[in-house]
Amino acid sequence: MKSYEQINARIESGKAVVLTAEEIIDYAERKGLEEAAREVDVVTTATFGAMCSSGCFLNFGHSRPRMRITQTWIDGVPAYSGVAAVDAYLGATELRQGDPANTYYPGEFRHGGGHVIEKLVAGQTLELHGLSYGTDDYPRREVRTTFSIKDLNQAIMVNPRNCYQNYNVAVNGSERPIYTYLGCLKPKMANLSYSSAGQLSPLLNDPLYRTIGIGTKVWLAGAQGHVYAQGTQHAPSCERGPNDVPTEGAGTLALTADMKKMHPRFVRGASLRGYGVSLALGVGIPIPILNPQILKATTVRDRDILAPVIDYSGDYPNRTGQVLARLSYEELKRGEVTLLGRTVESSSMSSYAMAREIAALLADEIRRGDFLLSRPLAALPVQQGFQGMKIREGRP
Repeated sequence: MKSYEQINARIESGKAVVLTAEEIIDYAERKGLEEAAREVDVVTTATFGAMCSSGCFLNFGHSRPRMRITQTWIDGVPAYSGVAAVDAYLGATELRQGDPANTYYPGEFRHGGGHVIEKLVAGQTLELHGLSYGTDDYPRREVRTTFSIKDLNQAIMVNPRNCYQNYNVAVNGSERPIYTYLGCLKPKMANLSYSSAGQLSPLLNDPLYRTIGIGTKVWLAGAQGHVYAQGTQHAPSCERGPNDVPTEGAGTLALTADMKKMHPRFVRGASLRGYGVSLALGVGIPIPILNPQILKATTVRDRDILAPVIDYSGDYPNRTGQVLARLSYEELKRGEVTLLGRTVESSSMSSYAMAREIAALLADEIRRGDFLLSRPLAALPVQQGFQGMKIREGRP
């Protein structure tokens, strides 16, 4: 019915009709799918939450004399230096050297890669310590200096796994509190925790990846980036509802963008007590309304998205596959749910308010003509499973 070229032409002329994934629900109900698909050009989706599989490549520039840095610390946090001379990759979950971690359980994890990335994007000054064994052409063996993001040649966020399509709901069936990446879980299933924007979340609005694919342009913490690959653990071969929405994790996206163009509001280091450090990110993805089928997928409601409830005291760590129940995001967002005959407090590790803000910001950028859409270079796999690690004894 429409093409990417036609939609982009409307964006450039300032005539594009853009609604958020929240707004399109009632709009399509009033207008009907066919009419709404003719009128609306783009639907914006968004999410904001912890995305542990994130990090960045940094280039510090060459010192005088030159140095091939083989060990790197940024504000005391190790960065991977097994790349070229003054390049490094900093992972969001890396701990500061000497951090006691969970030695004194539960650990506080006050500072790590996610916090360093937050400070970088915010323009703060950080400390660099580099070591080398020295070579004829790179003779320097040590460097200590300070820098900010303005001093770097490149600061490129390169995230292996973001934007999980649906996710677990965590509970704790044991007799003691446990500490997880979904927060502290009280004993005897007294509370539960989830992490998704539900009806605003990108891949839940494009469940079969008809428009979101490799090369799709995205809004990553305020910068214009793109999907560079399927995300790690992308596993779309799973149980789905009649609306094609998966009832478990399923798809993921690998994202990249220029950190120098990011907004610090949407890049936050996170300390997860008893678990580790992470990075909370804001992501927005536009969905071009090419036909009524694509539009219909964007009208998904929280009540139609089910998430699996998993016991993180036993079933999750031991990969039993046991699912206690499935709850809708409409139920989860009420702050209290009924689970196995009891009333359980519910809370979210992601921010729906921030996701709503991001979807609106992206919609405004498109209406102004500042954000054009891109056709995917390749589709994400729709049939692909997930295999676990095989533990083998002895040497190969």
